[in-house]
Amino acid sequence: MDNLLKFGIPKGSLEEATVELFRKAGWRITTASRSYFPSVDDDEMKCSLIRPQEMGRYVERGTIDVGIAGRDWVRESDSDVVEICEMVYSKVSRGTVRWVLVVKDDSRVRSPEDLRGGTISTELVGFTQRYFAERNIPVTVEFSWGATEAKVVEGLCDAIVEVTETGSTIRANGLRIVCDLMESLPVMIANRKAWEDPWKRVKIEQIATLLQSTLRAEGMVGLKMNAPGDRVAAITGILPSLNNPTVAHLHNSDWVSIETILPEMKVRSIVPELMKLGAEGIVEYPLNKII
Repeated sequence: MDNLLKFGIPKGSLEEATVELFRKAGWRITTASRSYFPSVDDDEMKCSLIRPQEMGRYVERGTIDVGIAGRDWVRESDSDVVEICEMVYSKVSRGTVRWVLVVKDDSRVRSPEDLRGGTISTELVGFTQRYFAERNIPVTVEFSWGATEAKVVEGLCDAIVEVTETGSTIRANGLRIVCDLMESLPVMIANRKAWEDPWKRVKIEQIATLLQSTLRAEGMVGLKMNAPGDRVAAITGILPSLNNPTVAHLHNSDWVSIETILPEMKVRSIVPELMKLGAEGIVEYPLNKII
């Protein structure tokens, strides 16, 4: 196999966030409005924009070697691929989304079994069919072309399977979640033959490591300061860190330099406390990666 990795960038809601994630990880990907083949400043990579709903199929066939898509769409296509790692980010909350079974608030349905013989509308047809078949619950599953919530409100189906992050829109429409069917988040997936190729595997692992290190750095900052040597215990006692703060003695001085990594939101409350304890020259700096 040649030394060129074909990478699928998810087109749509995750596209911009994925390009930005790559930028922070060290790759500059440039998209154009009329092209499905973004340029990338890496001669060992070729990128394609692919709908997440189709990513699993293209990776399974080997049309592309590796890509990022929601686990829900990989399961929907029932693709035989290697899941490399989770990529915990999303358009709104950078967390998981849920596919839920939803009915009208006054429905008699309290569990999936109560839908026996009923009709369900959803975009996730294949997964939903398998979910109910595995539980021996006969239902009719219809593909929804949009406005899925309206279908159950108007009585066009008995229930829907819909994606949500908070459930607020579902509740606002007078609907009720019966149960969760699946949690999903973006995952990196690879073609099995590409994963078995030594060069491509190393390249995939390199990309996965740097992308995940970028995600770990989200919301984190570095903080360093100088302090009297006799205040080290008091200062390090209030400093959060990944392991332990770094303490180094200043040249020809009784003072020390202290450095740590912490959530950015904690800086505003901890800096005044550090100053009270004698810390000076406090510097906050951004992080791109935590490896």
